[in-house]
Order: sequence, then C-alpha cells, then structure tokens
Amino acid sequence: MSKDKYFDDQNIRPATQLVQGGRRPEWTGDPRLGGGVVNPPVWRASTILYDNIADMKGRGHATHDQLYYGRRGTPTVWALADALTGMEPGAEGTLLYPSGVAAIAAGLLALLSPGDHLLMVDSAYEPTRSFCNGMLARYGVETTYYDPLVGAGIADLITPATKLIFLESPGSLTFEVQDIPAIVAAARDRGVLTMLDNTWATPLLFPALAQGIDVTMMSLTKYVGGHSDAMMGSLTATRAVWPRLRQATYQLGHAVSPDDCALMLRGLRTLDVRMERHGANGLKVANWLAGRAEVARVLHPALPGDCGHAIWVRDFLGTSGLFGFTLKGADEAARTRFIDALAHFGIGFSWGGYESLVVPSDPAGIRTATAWTDSDPLVRLSIGLEDPADLIADLERGFAAMVG
Repeated sequence: MSKDKYFDDQNIRPATQLVQGGRRPEWTGDPRLGGGVVNPPVWRASTILYDNIADMKGRGHATHDQLYYGRRGTPTVWALADALTGMEPGAEGTLLYPSGVAAIAAGLLALLSPGDHLLMVDSAYEPTRSFCNGMLARYGVETTYYDPLVGAGIADLITPATKLIFLESPGSLTFEVQDIPAIVAAARDRGVLTMLDNTWATPLLFPALAQGIDVTMMSLTKYVGGHSDAMMGSLTATRAVWPRLRQATYQLGHAVSPDDCALMLRGLRTLDVRMERHGANGLKVANWLAGRAEVARVLHPALPGDCGHAIWVRDFLGTSGLFGFTLKGADEAARTRFIDALAHFGIGFSWGGYESLVVPSDPAGIRTATAWTDSDPLVRLSIGLEDPADLIADLERGFAAMVG
C-alpha cells in the first residue's frame, strides 16, 4: 500500500516532512551571523525581556511565533509542534504536554463540560479509563464504555448529551482495530467530536485527521522519542477545535522542556526508517510465534488471521512493533518463568524505544462493556531494532523455561 495514499501532488511526502518539519530559517539561524544550523537550538527561558513597554504590549498573549513568557514556548518548542502539525494533513496546530496522559486529560477537559456525555472505547489505555472514572466523573461528565468493534453501531449509543467519542486503534493491550471511518461518519451526522489515541500507528501509518478525526493524540514518549529517555504528549487538531484546546492548555498551565523537545525532534527525524524496522521485525517475530505450539493466538492486526486484519489492510499504511500473544493452557507461574528467562527483552512499561520490551498483561479487570474471557495468560511485546533472529532465539529460551 503506497504511503502517498493521503498526500496529493501539492504536498511533500511524509519522510521528507519528517526531515524538514520545524526547521524554519527564523528558528535555525540569525541573518546577523551569516547563516544557520541544521537543528533548532535549545532555547531555555522562563522570563522574556522586552525592549520597552510598547514592545511588551505589542506581543500577543496567544502567540506561537513570538516570545512572550517561557510557558508559552520558545523556538525549540514551536519547532517540534510545527513538525508534528506538518505530519497531519488538515491540521491547524499542535500542543505539547509533559506526558501522553497529560495530553489526554487536557483534551478531555477542553472538549467536555459538566453534564456532557463521553463515549470511551472499552480497550482504552488504563490511565485514560482512570481519568474518566475519577476526575471527569467528579466534574459531572458521564462516561459510557463501548465495544471497540461496534463500528457504525456507535450511532445507537449517542445521546443528546454526547459531545465526544474517544477512540484508540489498535488498542494498546488487546489490539482491536476500530472501524474509524464508520464511527467518524456517525459522529459527524450527530454533531459529535472525535478524538483518537494514535500512538500505535503515528500519522505515518494512519493520518487521522485526513480520515475525519477532529483531534489526534500521541504519547511522543513512544515512537517519536524512540530512545526511552524523554516523556511528552501531543494533541493535533483541526481548525474548528484548535482554539478550545489552546485556551484550555494555557489555563491548565501546561509547559514542556525545550531540552525534551530537542530530544523529540532528534527522534522525529528518523521516525520513518525506525517505524519500518519496528514493523518488519515485529512481523517476523509475530509470524514465528503464530507457529509455536505454546501459543494459543497472536494479537497482531497485520496477521491475516487477526479479527481486525481486514480493516487494518483498508485503513493503515503499515504496522508498528507492538502486539500481544497468549500462552496456551499456561498459568501465572508459567508466564512468569517465561518472561524472567528472557535476556534481550527488558521488563518494563512503555514501548516504542529502540530496545525490545515485554510485560504481562491482564485486561479482564479493566473491561466493562466487553468481557475479556480468554483464560490463557497474555504477554505484550514491544519489538525493537535488534536482529529478529536474536529475539526469536530469546523467546525460544523463554518457552523452554516455562516447563519449570
């Protein structure tokens, strides 16, 4: 499937955008010095000094291209936001947050008010559920969890109070692929906004706004950063929604470190080649696991036998390296022996870094709309940039250790 699918002849291709995005001459050079540098320098600032009172009064409070106060950003911050906006055709702008969870919380607070109704996918990232069940509930927002496979049937769940539908596709624990076009169509027909956690795919594999999503969120901590050494989240939005997000972000006082933005920009430049490697490595490992007697099933939408494969083929431009599998007839002790025996897989939360990771996963306790009834223990893998043959040999050692 061509990566040109969502880009016309008037736009540069995604890989080029990753290299060129955010490198405006005014952020990378100074005409007084006779040239510029490749990367936007790290501008660290809290206080901004003005030439005089007229200069101070002339600066806009809501600007993203003039220095006003450190919390409003510096060229290093703007460069990252600008580059991320360029990845999403149809985007008005991008806002940055200290973490992915902070981005989700800010987006929900910006778009929902007391008395509103939120439709939240049942396969959502657990901290997303926690925010809905905690702070949003205390603020008088009702949340209804829906089956990730509901598709056009979402229309039956929309009430007059419904203001937002939140999607995560594939789900980052159980990897259901949602029918995003069908859900978007139902939402637009009823005047309901949509927000997508697009961390698994990034805009490289699923340009969300081009598919009708109003707000797309990413945990930049994962694939964009790519090196497991910085945390950040982002919201990228259409023109209609952008002012509400920007106002709420300023009122909540969110700000990000320019040093972290520089790390994210460094990761962004190689995102295209890393995602290709993550996806290829992940498929090699997933296909190998699918043939193992110890494995009941592999939860990977790029595999033909996966329940979400048809929608993935239709809507996505590739695959990332995050997926899961279940251990046939195993118990908790066997799963623990399997994971503890691995040498090339670190045991740790998060994913999307250059290194491979493994964690046990138990989704049954955080599902309410759809029961997770699989009794075989689930393991989640984040496949990194190592040679997949070494990862496969490591997993084989893990299976040998299961017999205890």
